[in-house]
Amino acid sequence: MNDKKKWYQLDPHMIANLVVVLSAIAFYLVFSHYEMVRRAFSTVIGVLMPFIVGFAIAYLLNGPTNYIERSLPQRLKCRRGLAVLVVYALFIALLAVLVKLILPQIVQSIVALYGIIQSFLTNINSLVQTISERFNIDQKVLDQIVTEFNSSYKDIMTQLSNMLSKAVPYVLSMGVALGSGVVSAVISAITTVISSIYMLLDKDTLSLQSKKLVYAILPTAGANRFLEVCGRANGIFSGFINGKVLDSAIIGVLCFILTSLLRIEFPVLISVVIGVTNVIPFFGPIVGAVPCVLILLLVDPWQALRFAILALALQQFDGNILGPKILGNSTGISAFWVLVSIVVGGGLFGFPGMLLGVPTFAVIYSLLGEWTHGRLAQKGIRPVKGAEPETIEQDQE
Repeated sequence: MNDKKKWYQLDPHMIANLVVVLSAIAFYLVFSHYEMVRRAFSTVIGVLMPFIVGFAIAYLLNGPTNYIERSLPQRLKCRRGLAVLVVYALFIALLAVLVKLILPQIVQSIVALYGIIQSFLTNINSLVQTISERFNIDQKVLDQIVTEFNSSYKDIMTQLSNMLSKAVPYVLSMGVALGSGVVSAVISAITTVISSIYMLLDKDTLSLQSKKLVYAILPTAGANRFLEVCGRANGIFSGFINGKVLDSAIIGVLCFILTSLLRIEFPVLISVVIGVTNVIPFFGPIVGAVPCVLILLLVDPWQALRFAILALALQQFDGNILGPKILGNSTGISAFWVLVSIVVGGGLFGFPGMLLGVPTFAVIYSLLGEWTHGRLAQKGIRPVKGAEPETIEQDQE
């Protein structure tokens, strides 16, 4: 029997070298044509955006859907469809409440805040004129200071307007689309909702198809390992995101109750800011409290001081009591690595990076720890429990 290998047959070593060479060529082509690749990537992402957002909505609503589906009687044949219907009815009702009750109050608060800022600037100009008359200061110098101040104010207001115009479509994309009457936006919103519904209804089929594809592409051992990692990542992400959303909602409602009791201005606006920014671990309360304190300083410094103390108390309550109670040890990483993941994720991907950086790093940390323990076990080295971190033992052969 002739076992001579054909010239076109590749052994694993040659395949590995070929993959490395092709990867290097692809890497060079991407960076040499960066703008073209970026535009093509942006076009593809724009086309797929309704499905990406639909997947995000389905992923967020998957937990409540599973809970309702498990609560329904087993004899019902359409349990999943009924569970999806109930979850989306609650979701739409919540959006309606937000748009009907909270959004007008936020708009009123912003309008009132704009009037306060205008009054503050008028008082500043009057104060400057009074000082110039009392101390005989050159009017040209004062005019230059006032002009620079007004220019800085206009720049700040322009940046705030740009931030709001970019944030509103993400927060209320469907409501803005339906209210604006833009046909493409309405179609995109409808496609997003429909795709998320189909994903929830057919999640078992989609999961099975994905597993078949993974097993078709990878070797059996590699496919098993890949699916194991995906399952672990799903557990970390779902636990962290769902817990953080619930935690932030509780903190936002609690902030509204306390600011109303303490008679602090703009309670709805401040509570929404605190609740939204609280989804960012570690830095969330600080990110939300700083602009609120600056806003309240224009109204009443004592209110700003009361709110600063309240924000500190809420941060301590969330960090030491509520957060650990809801999230538990869903990430499995220390506070230092949480800080690192937030800074790196935020620096690379902005707000989404700050939000998703912690669970992403938790998955990487878990895999790296598993690999490290495996390598140490192969070398016969194991850490000594209860000893110093650098103390290890080596098994005797």
